[in-house]
Amino acid sequence: MPAFLSRYATPLTTGLFLVSLISGIALFFHWGSGLFHGMHEWLSMVLILPFVLHIWKNWRPFFSYFKRPAMGIALALSVVAAVAFMVPSGSQSSGNPMVAVLGKLQASSVETVAPVFGHTGESLAEALKAKGYTVTSTDVTLNDVAKASGKTGFDLARTLGSI
Repeated sequence: MPAFLSRYATPLTTGLFLVSLISGIALFFHWGSGLFHGMHEWLSMVLILPFVLHIWKNWRPFFSYFKRPAMGIALALSVVAAVAFMVPSGSQSSGNPMVAVLGKLQASSVETVAPVFGHTGESLAEALKAKGYTVTSTDVTLNDVAKASGKTGFDLARTLGSI
C-alpha cells in the first residue's frame, strides 16, 4: 500500500465516520434534514474507500477477529437487526407519505381540490390554463389535466404550489 494511503486510511475513516454519525443523529431526530440528508448519503458512500483501505492496512489484526466467536455473533446480530427493519410492520404501507398524499390529491377533481388552494373550481381551472395547462372541465382529475397538458403529476404539483 502506498505510504500516502497507509497514512490517511484510518484518519479518513475516523473523520468520515464522525460526519456520518453526526449527520445520522441529526436525521434521526429530524434536525435540519435538508442540510444533512445529502451530506449523510454522499459522504457515507465516500467512507467506503477509506474503510476498505483501513481493512487492507490492518488485514492481519482484522482477520484475527474471525477466529473468535465474537465477530460471528456481532455480524449475525447486525444482519438480524437490518432484516427487522426490512420486514413490513402490520398493515402500514411503506414509502414516503407525502407521495401517497400527492397521489390522492392528483386523483381528485379540480373542483374538489380547489378550496385547498383558496380557489373555486372555475378560478383554479383558469389559473391552471394561465400556466399552460389544458383543463376541459372542473370535473376532470388533476392527473387528467397533467396528462392532457403533456406534463407529469409532479410538474402540476409544483405549479399548484405557486398558484
